[in-house]
Amino acid sequence: GERLFAKYYDDTYPGAKEQKAFEKNIFAKTHRTDSEIALLEGLTVVYKSSIDLYFYVIGSSHENELMLTAVLNCLFDSLSQMLRKNVEKRALLENMEGLFLAVDEIVDGG
Repeated sequence: GERLFAKYYDDTYPGAKEQKAFEKNIFAKTHRTDSEIALLEGLTVVYKSSIDLYFYVIGSSHENELMLTAVLNCLFDSLSQMLRKNVEKRALLENMEGLFLAVDEIVDGG
């Protein structure tokens, strides 16, 4: 599990070191499970995998899981359409600007 893209909207994990540790912990807890929702460090984590990629949307424990899942599905469906249903690492790396645009359009100010 190596990060290709991450965007943080608050100071829960203020530095790169804390963010990397958090991401490593999330990946360790989720990459071998079939579920799509996890609770970790007091946060709600929804996730989805596709071939060699994992997508995560994380909110506070008070966030509605259905809303977080809707955000995740919107991001995944947007990328799937942009990448012509080929949602895998190589295709995403070739279209990173599309990922940046999709995240900026889906999430308005965090």
